[in-house]
Amino acid sequence: MFGAASEPGKAVLDCLNKLVKLVPSGSVTPAAQKNNIEQMAMRNTRDQAQMQALQKQRMQAAQGGAPQGGQPQQPGAQAA
Repeated sequence: MFGAASEPGKAVLDCLNKLVKLVPSGSVTPAAQKNNIEQMAMRNTRDQAQMQALQKQRMQAAQGGAPQGGQPQQPGAQAA
């Protein structure tokens, strides 16, 4: 391992800077692609669960039931 201030470290850093210029812009590593796919899958799972809960609330409201998770009542207010 070289320090950035050492002579070999400076040479390695110089080589890396030259190599970076050859990489096409917008390039993505396989690891970054995998991470993005996993994040999208987790968001999709979360969003699906939220959509199902919302649909369930709407179905209950359409059937005349009180929707769960509705607006909380004010303290001292009576339910109708």
